[in-house]
Amino acid sequence: MIIDAHAHAWARWPYPAAVPDPLTRGSIGSLLYEMDAAGVDRALVVCAGIGAGEDRTDNTGNNDYVLAAAATHPDRLSVALDVDSRWTNEYHLPGAPGRLARALAEAGDAVGQVAGVTHYLADETDDWFRGDDAAGFLSTLAAHGLLLSLHARPAWFGAVAAAARAHPDVPVLVHHQGHVDADAPAEVAALRDLATVANVYVKVSGFHHLTERTWDFPYSDRRVLGDLLEHFGPQRLVWGSDFPVSRPHLTYRQSLETVRSYSGLDGGSSAAVLGGTMAGLLGLLGLTGLTGAVSDRAGAR
Repeated sequence: MIIDAHAHAWARWPYPAAVPDPLTRGSIGSLLYEMDAAGVDRALVVCAGIGAGEDRTDNTGNNDYVLAAAATHPDRLSVALDVDSRWTNEYHLPGAPGRLARALAEAGDAVGQVAGVTHYLADETDDWFRGDDAAGFLSTLAAHGLLLSLHARPAWFGAVAAAARAHPDVPVLVHHQGHVDADAPAEVAALRDLATVANVYVKVSGFHHLTERTWDFPYSDRRVLGDLLEHFGPQRLVWGSDFPVSRPHLTYRQSLETVRSYSGLDGGSSAAVLGGTMAGLLGLLGLTGLTGAVSDRAGAR
C-alpha cells in the first residue's frame, strides 16, 4: 500500500497566478486521477482555507469541500482539517480548543474520515505553544485520537519539541522536511534535536521547497533526507506529494519516484516511508494486513 501523506485539493485554483483550468487543476477529481495513475492507494488531504479576498481564488470553505469528497471516497481519502492556520483571523487568538471542537462537530457524518488537523505556523515565532490554548488544543487532539499535521520552520522546532513531549499521544507530522536549509548548520541541528521526540514524524515531501532549482527532478541534493533517515529512521518518515502545489515543479508520479526510485532506500525502508508508517498512524494496519506491498492499482512501474 502506498499512502500520500501530504496532498491538497481545492474547488478552485487558490493562487494569484491564473491558470486556464482553475476549477480542475487542483480538484479532488484531479488528485484521484493522479493517485490512480501512480498506484497510490490513499491520501491524507491537508485542508488549507487559502485564497480569500478574491472570488477567483477563494477557498475559505476548503474543510467542507474536502470532507464532502472524503465522504464520497472513504476508501481513498482521509482529512486533516484546517484549524486556526496563519491565514485565518483567529490565528493564535484565545479560544483555539473551542474552535477545534467546533470544527470536529461541523464535520458531521464525515467526521470518521478526519484523521487530524493541520495548523500552519507563521514564519515569525511567538509563545503560543507555551500557553493554555496550545495545551488545550493538543489535549483535544489526544482525546479524539487525532494527529497534528504541522507547518513549522526551524525557528519553531524547540517549541514544537516541548509541546510534543508534553502530549506524547499526539503524532506530530512536520511538513516538507521542516523546510530545513542543508547549508544552515543551526537548522540541521534543530532538526536532529526534534528527532529525539518519539511522537514527531517528518513528511518527506516538497523537495522543490528546499532548492533554488525547483524543477530539477530527481533533486540530486538530498542531504536533508539523509539526515532525516539517520536521526528519525524510516519508521518516522512519510512520503507526501504536495499535490497540486508541486505541479509547476514536477509531476505527481515524479514526486513519488523521488523517494521510491532515487532515495537509495532499501525495500523495507521504502515500504515504511511510502505507506507503512502512515498506515499505522491512520489505523489501517489491522484492517488491511499491510505488508508494504503495492496495491493492484499500481500496475507496472
